[in-house]
Amino acid sequence: MKIAIISDLHGNYEALRSFPEKYDELWVLGDLVNYGPEPGQVVDFVKKKSTVVVRGNHDHSIGYDTDPRCTPRYQKMADVTRKYTASVVTKKQKDYLRELPLNLEIERENVRFYLCHAKPSDPLYGYCPAESDEWVKELDHVKTDVLLVGHTHTPFVRRIGERLVVNPGSLGQPKTGKPDACYAVWENGSFQLKTFPYAVDETIGRLRALAFPADVTNDLTTVLRTGSV
Repeated sequence: MKIAIISDLHGNYEALRSFPEKYDELWVLGDLVNYGPEPGQVVDFVKKKSTVVVRGNHDHSIGYDTDPRCTPRYQKMADVTRKYTASVVTKKQKDYLRELPLNLEIERENVRFYLCHAKPSDPLYGYCPAESDEWVKELDHVKTDVLLVGHTHTPFVRRIGERLVVNPGSLGQPKTGKPDACYAVWENGSFQLKTFPYAVDETIGRLRALAFPADVTNDLTTVLRTGSV
């Protein structure tokens, strides 16, 4: 069995539709919307193609009309694009985002997985980078072999004892210093972190057509092109 794991799509349908991997199941770790120009298309794709999905803070913000609680550097980008997203997604799409689970436990081929967007103790908002000592405590909240998380937009695989914490990185807004979309694959009992190029300028062109404030457009463009602000 091959499972493709993606996270933090952020309305970037160009990256999503360019996804090159063949898979038996598609798992999505949240944040389908905001920041990108085509949130509705992303929601529809995920609804149709994915096997399991958990709710991210940006999905929660659209589903429940609330602040996604982004860092100050991203706050204006989040505010502007959240208003846009809320104006273009349908009621059914909002309902879908609102009803996504905060976490899931799944077993495949005798391996147990725990899925959440951020971290088990704070599944929507908890920010925990790869090297953080917090992961040891976070594993106390789960009893599975593998913990799958997103939220930081940076990919990693970290072994703690006999267990793994895996972040596939971001498909729609990677923060790796490069524009390539990130994801993970689980096959034959092991993980691979992968990337692929896509037509970044297509996404940027669609963002520019939305006539956001110039500083917001410039920041969003910089993130997409450079993988950083």
